[in-house]
Amino acid sequence: MALEAGVLLVNGIDRIALAMLLDRYGLQMSWVAPGEEIPGSYWGEREAGLIGERIFLRPDTPLHSVLHEASHFICMSAERRTGLDTDAGGDHAEENGVCYLQIVLADELPGMGRERMLHDMDAWGYTFRLGSARAWFTEDADDARRWLIERGLMLANGRPTFLCR
Repeated sequence: MALEAGVLLVNGIDRIALAMLLDRYGLQMSWVAPGEEIPGSYWGEREAGLIGERIFLRPDTPLHSVLHEASHFICMSAERRTGLDTDAGGDHAEENGVCYLQIVLADELPGMGRERMLHDMDAWGYTFRLGSARAWFTEDADDARRWLIERGLMLANGRPTFLCR
């Protein structure tokens, strides 16, 4: 398992499983050579990039970054997806939905799963009111969960619908 800074990297998982998950949402993986700049990356360095329906990544891109950007694509309106280039935008409620959905989607990938995602979000520095991703997800994310369900992105049982907003 490829780890750096305590987080799981793309080169540490089944890339076919990742491609198949992204494809369910109409997203395509676009590989960037090691050391090259990642197009569409909001944060730069090795973080995933998003332009249109393409997620740009390198082998050293953290998996949480790929699922976060994919969740932005899934959660944004169709109108915003049309002109998507780097900055996914959205309001606070949508960002919470994005973070919640990336945790849910982690369960769809062998070798990742929800617990690993929660760990990686904390290790990378995501910040939540209750101090950890796990505490937020289990105790403070009812609004994010409702947001996803109301938009048809997640079922009441917590499973993704594999639909975009």
